[in-house]
Amino acid sequence: MNRLNFKELQWTDENHNLFKEHLLSLAQEEYKKFSASLIPNCNNMIGVRIPALREIAKQISKGDWRSFLIVASDEYFEMVMIQGFVLGYIDVDCQTRLEYIENFVPKIDNWSVCDSTCSSFKFAQKNRVEVFDFLKTYLNSKEEYELRFAIVMLLNHFIVDEYIDSVLKILGNLNHSGYYVKMAVAWTLSICFIKYNDKTMSLICSDILDDETLRMTLQKIVESNRVDKSTKDEIRKLKKQKLSND
Repeated sequence: MNRLNFKELQWTDENHNLFKEHLLSLAQEEYKKFSASLIPNCNNMIGVRIPALREIAKQISKGDWRSFLIVASDEYFEMVMIQGFVLGYIDVDCQTRLEYIENFVPKIDNWSVCDSTCSSFKFAQKNRVEVFDFLKTYLNSKEEYELRFAIVMLLNHFIVDEYIDSVLKILGNLNHSGYYVKMAVAWTLSICFIKYNDKTMSLICSDILDDETLRMTLQKIVESNRVDKSTKDEIRKLKKQKLSND
């Protein structure tokens, strides 16, 4: 297959099929097996590496990306991932981008699409007021991946002086039984701990977190390469004190 020029491609249904064929030509079976094993219930993976998906998305974002998002299929994991990356790379005002992201969020059905796309939404760092307000809807959602989306956005873009108190308050008040929500909270708290030790430790010691989330949080801190040995030892002691069954 000739190399497709995604910057100039007209996004008809026929060309979308060529796009699909191009993705299938990039498949790596061993990579697919490895990646699929890490993402439960992901049965629609082609097996294309993330850097290749990002490069395709960057090209699409410089062309007729609006037409692409209209015709884009959700048939494969990679197709959904590319849509998310495109939304991170396009050059538009914040409100327009958020409108497109609102349409994209319901397509998130696994941690990988969630986390990879959230990390690509770097526009949030220059538009924190608008994005924080946008996230409030998802922070109240009962849907596991909508809530994870909001938490991972906080993790990537809001652990800063102006928002740390709000982030910790939000994390302390969340009540959702989903594993991928709890793990997102733990991951976010572990980064908060690294950057704002005292504030985060106050939350950890407050008995607000449920035992499972607390266990995950302390484990994440212990596993971090950014935490020194003596601090890890203190966290292990705290884990024994707070979680006596461990």
